[in-house]
Amino acid sequence: MSIITISRESYYLGQKIAEKIAQKLDFACFSRDTLLEALGEFQIPEIKLIRNIQDAISVLDRFPYGKERYIESMRLAALKQFQKDNVVYHGLAGHFFVQDISHVLKVRIIQDLEMRVEEEIKRENISAQEARYVLKKDDDERRKWSLYLYRIDIQNPNLYDVVLNIGDITVDHAIDTIISAAKLSCFETTPESQKRIDDLTLAAQARVGLFEFPSASISAKDGKIFVGLKAPLAQQKTIVPNIENALKDIAEVKDIDIHFEPYL
Repeated sequence: MSIITISRESYYLGQKIAEKIAQKLDFACFSRDTLLEALGEFQIPEIKLIRNIQDAISVLDRFPYGKERYIESMRLAALKQFQKDNVVYHGLAGHFFVQDISHVLKVRIIQDLEMRVEEEIKRENISAQEARYVLKKDDDERRKWSLYLYRIDIQNPNLYDVVLNIGDITVDHAIDTIISAAKLSCFETTPESQKRIDDLTLAAQARVGLFEFPSASISAKDGKIFVGLKAPLAQQKTIVPNIENALKDIAEVKDIDIHFEPYL
């Protein structure tokens, strides 16, 4: 059928809407937390909560090519879920990896700040001033995190097919609107769009397997991996078997094409 991604300001509201949609459509539902659980080495509070981007950045800096490894690991975890089709995703990051897939309905949920403040007061038993500060800071940190990692502003409406303001409409109306949109023919999965996700997933597997070549360009089509990189002529004979060995356990890989660019 299709894939639905939900980007939201309020975690709890986004989760509620995503889970209700998944239940009504009999879709699987997963979140950014689900992806982080699959990463292992990046299950770290600073990254999971993103309450302070500088703390999160400092954590990634502890790893060799930490930022790149985090992005590619998240990409692979998300694409493996999207590859199954008939799924609802809510949270940060996931929809960045499928911007050009036709059967993905990308939704942004926003809500009046004062409504969010009221909910935060009840949930955390804090003052209105504290709630407003926490929410604004969280919004700012998530926006910075997306810009830092993906160079994408999550508040840009052009990234989404549908933007809904809870307050102007109810949660139930938002759910019905999203479900109706997902059933439009333009968001139906086609053999071509599914193949595109399969190719993206295989390329992501290859990137994760080739972390030792962080500057390599990697793509995939019909089970064939295309690798492009720069290397001195004397090293190329050593690099080829290293790449082939790194990818040998990926069952979907049928062939590997390695192209070396002139090393100046």
